[in-house]
Amino acid sequence: MSRASGSMKENRLARRFEALRAAGRGGLVTFVTAGDPDLDSSAALLRQLPSVGADVIELGMPFSDPMADGPAIQASSQRALAAGMTLAKTLAMVGTFREGDDKTPVILMGYFNPIYQYGSQNFVEDAVAAGVDGLIIVDLPPEEDDELCHPAMTAGLHWIRLVTPTTDDRRMPTVLKNTSGFVYYVSIAGITGTRSASADVIRPALRRLNQHTDLPVAVGFGIRTPEQVGEVVNDADAAVVGSALVREIERNLDDQGNATQGMVDQVLKRVQGLSAALSN
Repeated sequence: MSRASGSMKENRLARRFEALRAAGRGGLVTFVTAGDPDLDSSAALLRQLPSVGADVIELGMPFSDPMADGPAIQASSQRALAAGMTLAKTLAMVGTFREGDDKTPVILMGYFNPIYQYGSQNFVEDAVAAGVDGLIIVDLPPEEDDELCHPAMTAGLHWIRLVTPTTDDRRMPTVLKNTSGFVYYVSIAGITGTRSASADVIRPALRRLNQHTDLPVAVGFGIRTPEQVGEVVNDADAAVVGSALVREIERNLDDQGNATQGMVDQVLKRVQGLSAALSN
């Protein structure tokens, strides 16, 4: 059986997972949408996430039709777009983040359409220049790797793919062929933030996935609580939390949809609680 492994040059992402393994603990991957609810609040949140335990940051690229996302992340994209967020501003936000943090991996997650509009090669070059470490593009299957995957990997960006409960053993090698950095295992079939899978379901799925790859595996979709984070990292290398953080942002908006004074602190407090589960 062929096994996919990380052939990319070592970068922040590889070093972070190596450090987590050396420390004997799982990692916390946090997702927020760039520009939600506004550029300044989002940049402040991004800047402080590592200090409260985010090991890897997934930064959502706002898009008007995020088909794989549930209501919470869809709403976050709409808020960001309404506040004037663009792909260029997202890349600039990463560049600003890198001025103060050269260690925390940043993954851009989203859909191909905004990148296509931006220009794939221009996007790859600007992402590398900004300090992006990898990409998760949910609507580009392996059959379309020429569109963005190959240019991105050639430029030194990790290409992180989703594996789902419906990815069978015949399909798995195709999905993993050009995957690097880590594999994102979707614990449930469906959209983000709707329900959760139990550890009894995730464990055999990860056992099967690990027969195909040596890459770290992060598990996401439906993970909301410290208890779930702790359970997931018993079997996976990292847990991904997204919708729960986006909902925390939403809960801390005023009646006009603007960030309240304590919004950033409340989200950071939530991340800190999730991270604490990794040291127990």
